[in-house]
This record gives sequence, C-alpha cells and structure tokens, in this order.
Amino acid sequence: MKLLVQRVLSAHVEVNQQIVGHIQKGMLVFLGVEKGDTKQQAEFLAHKLTNLRIFEDVNGKMNLSVKDIHGDILVVSQFTLAADLSRGNRPGFDNAELPGKANDMYQYFLQLLENNDIAPQTGIFQADMKVHLVNDGPCTFWLSK
Repeated sequence: MKLLVQRVLSAHVEVNQQIVGHIQKGMLVFLGVEKGDTKQQAEFLAHKLTNLRIFEDVNGKMNLSVKDIHGDILVVSQFTLAADLSRGNRPGFDNAELPGKANDMYQYFLQLLENNDIAPQTGIFQADMKVHLVNDGPCTFWLSK
C-alpha cells in the first residue's frame, strides 16, 4: 500500500463536473493498493498518517499532526501508484490489486481513519476524477509499508 500525502490549504474532487469530496486545511491523500497488501499495513499507515507531524507550530516547525490542527483528510484512490516504471516507457500495472480487493482495502483504510476520529472526504472509487488542490509549502510525502 502506498500513500502520496500532500499538505493542502484546500482540495476537492470532481466527478462528472460535480464536487464529490472537499476539504479545507489538511491532507490530500492518494492511496494505491498493491497485490499482497494486508490489513496490518493499512492499520500501520492509517496510524502513521493521522499522527504525522507535518503542520507548523507557532515557531514555524513541523510539529503538529492533522488531529492537532483539527484538519481534514481527503482520500482519493489511485491505482497508478502501483505502476512499474522500470522497463520501457509505458507503465505496467501488474502490481495493482484487482478492483474488488482494492476497493475493500480502500474502504477499510477509510474506516481506520474514522476510528482515529477523522471523518475523511473521498473521491469515487474507479471514477474519472478531477482533483483540485492548493498545496501548502509545497509539502509532499511518500508513505509505504
């Protein structure tokens, strides 16, 4: 499982020109599920994400978590994070989990965030989404387990 995390001032997702998920200050998280990913990996990453200290304190140091600032999280499924780019110029997606299993893991991850007192906003699994964001920093992090 891979997470691409962006600290944002705002973000939203559109499907068919309709906003389906939106947040203000917080994290935009692109989540990719790979074959063999486990619930234990999802649990580790959900805990890590909600406690990741990437927001500035009064001294300008990255010392606060999304929970500390009462921020939001927008989670967008993105199978292309599982791409293999090691050969040729066309990405291979053999590592990406099958859609049914990937959606189950995506839903499990969202439930884990809710269990950590975060009510995540989301895109729509397997939809053609347009993601809009204002990256704060820019500040982008790669998490995997």
